Amino acid sequence: MALSDLTDWLGEFCAPGIALCVKRLSGNDTLANGTHQAGPYIPKEFLFRIFPTINRTDEKNPVYWFELAVDSHLDVRKVRAVYYNSKRFEGKANGRDETRLTNFGGGASALLDAESTGALSIFAFPLNDNGAAIGCHVWVCRNEVEEDTAEERFGPVEPGRFIMWSPEQPGLFPPFAAGPAKCWLDPGDIPPTWVAKFPTGAEIVRKAVELRAEHGMPPDKRLLRRRECEFEIFRSVEAAVEFPAIHAGFTNLDDFISRAQTVLQRRKARSGRSLELHTREILIEEQFREGTDFQHGPQSEPGKRPDFLFPSQAAYRDPTFPAARLRMLATKTTCRDRWRQVINEADRIPVKHLLTLQEGVSEAQFHEMTQAKVQLVVPEPLMAKYPASIRTDIMTLESFLGDLRLLVPGAP
Repeated sequence: MALSDLTDWLGEFCAPGIALCVKRLSGNDTLANGTHQAGPYIPKEFLFRIFPTINRTDEKNPVYWFELAVDSHLDVRKVRAVYYNSKRFEGKANGRDETRLTNFGGGASALLDAESTGALSIFAFPLNDNGAAIGCHVWVCRNEVEEDTAEERFGPVEPGRFIMWSPEQPGLFPPFAAGPAKCWLDPGDIPPTWVAKFPTGAEIVRKAVELRAEHGMPPDKRLLRRRECEFEIFRSVEAAVEFPAIHAGFTNLDDFISRAQTVLQRRKARSGRSLELHTREILIEEQFREGTDFQHGPQSEPGKRPDFLFPSQAAYRDPTFPAARLRMLATKTTCRDRWRQVINEADRIPVKHLLTLQEGVSEAQFHEMTQAKVQLVVPEPLMAKYPASIRTDIMTLESFLGDLRLLVPGAP
């Protein structure tokens, strides 16, 4: 299918009377990490609305069967929405309490194919007059160009988050992520200067560090906790800035489109820089000296700017400085297609370290990265979403920092 097919598909299914759920497939959704209950996880608050008959605890694991078409891959099959309710039905402390779509027939489905791990996927559920789903159409983005096209419509979609919309819901569902950080700022807590001029990403990250210092917490968990906090801060400031304009209304359609594009571009900018800025804060807190032990946003060669060089740009450009003591780190929220972008950064450094928040990769893609000398760095809490066979070959952020300490004389 051509890119125009996705554009036409979005035009058909982003429409009244259709409930949407947009997410990135994790290793727990696909067959990448060998989970027994493979199938896309969809939040309960969404599936219960469109499949109300599974919202019950007097029956174990209630299901609803329906037809699902993966239009991007020309695949149609009968699947089921299931509520795994053993935690509530049987009272098991370690039981399940989640909803998934299952019965896809194994890796033949693009939704279970390990190579789809990390792919942005759009689930569109046409609804009947009572607001119940009568089927589902899915698009699994096959490349970076398709993902960019989808995010032009929905905004950035990060690992572990969902964009959900239902016709009877006034606006989008609240952005979903496991474990709220509780960093939402009330209007009175937002600096007036932030309302007059939207704060920079660095300013919001610093506020997240202030609210979630977590200095006794390992850097991997600290990074993820702060990212959750920073996202809440961003959305609370966004609401304070944009709601007055929305409530005031627009005199013409062009003004409305212009405002919407501003919001979308701001969200994209935040998503693109957030992980990088949080990583810088972690490095400083871990007693690495900026300009001496690491450099943020340096130029390795003309036209090449890795996110971080260790120990510095000057050391990198000094031909007498041992290449074995140089490191670089790229930060990319998702890496399914984007990991190849780091291969040509910092020519003197053969192994490129890449920090990502993507929730899993396939074994085949990991081996492709390894052959290209890309070393994956993943926060420890996300490691369980990667295939067990490759976990020992993935670095955590803490282990990467430990490697740096061995290379940098005088480092903590």
